[in-house]
Amino acid sequence: MTIQKILTLSLISALLIPSSGAQNAKKFPDPSSSPLSIAAMRARSYPGSALTVQRNLSAGSNYKRQVVSYQSDGLKIYALLTVPSGTPPKGGWPAIVFNHGYVPPNEYRTTERYVAYQDAFARAGFVTLKSDYRGHGGSQGEAVGGYYDPGYTVDVLNAATSLKGDSRVNRSRIGMWGHSMGGHLTLRAMVVDPSIKAGVIWAGVVALYDLLQNGWTRRPGAESIPASLRRKGEEVRAKFGTLEQNPGFWRAVSPNSYLSSLGGPLQLHQGTADVEVPVTFHQELARELSVAGKPFQSFSYRGDDHNLSRNLNLALERSVAFFKKNL
Repeated sequence: MTIQKILTLSLISALLIPSSGAQNAKKFPDPSSSPLSIAAMRARSYPGSALTVQRNLSAGSNYKRQVVSYQSDGLKIYALLTVPSGTPPKGGWPAIVFNHGYVPPNEYRTTERYVAYQDAFARAGFVTLKSDYRGHGGSQGEAVGGYYDPGYTVDVLNAATSLKGDSRVNRSRIGMWGHSMGGHLTLRAMVVDPSIKAGVIWAGVVALYDLLQNGWTRRPGAESIPASLRRKGEEVRAKFGTLEQNPGFWRAVSPNSYLSSLGGPLQLHQGTADVEVPVTFHQELARELSVAGKPFQSFSYRGDDHNLSRNLNLALERSVAFFKKNL
């Protein structure tokens, strides 16, 4: 046998016989089998329910306030509802699903936090609905975090459907506002349901998972991440692999991979002195939206914090104006 034939046979054998590394490579489940994948979230339904009044609260300057409940995955979820006073415009009021950021679930109260934020939109003539999410306050279910489990996003999508079914609301004029973790929920919900016409995200956790897992540098003074939430991410990695082992899975569960599906524009806000969420998350989403050719606005506030405390009125004015234009 000639040297040339030997080399040819060796090459064929190398191509046909798997290497020991390939033989030992772990096979992971199909990404769509994960309820966190965008494909799986699009395939399921979000029926919502009637908004049931649990308690009437003191009224705002020109709007009514109530604690209500609705159904999500068979769970009773509490929420804070505001409805403008007076006669609704033809077709009903525009509405905003209001997605709050991380608050320790056992410390969360429906009527506390984000009061000034929600008030700004309510005074401007929007119906607003701030979902508590499952496991928060009196809501049923387990609080599992917003990044490695779809539950909170399911809750806000059911909140949107519940608003659409309310006779006071114009079902074709629904938007979302989200802060921090709520920004992630807003982005995820909008690529799942393109009928959400516009979104505003403040200091959002809105980067691809490689940046979330490897580039989330939290500055001194940042709130620590509870061990229970870290474990959820470990469970997902154990089943579907790490970013290095199975990058296709992490693309399949990231809303950033589906920006072309957005049904409306986004407005982004970020403080440069935020110790909780890196400025790079804001910058990367803005870059990706530009590449995708999607309409957006981006505002950066020099020296401001995670809550935009130094520029609160300006950020709220910009957010209200954006929703008035796009809803």
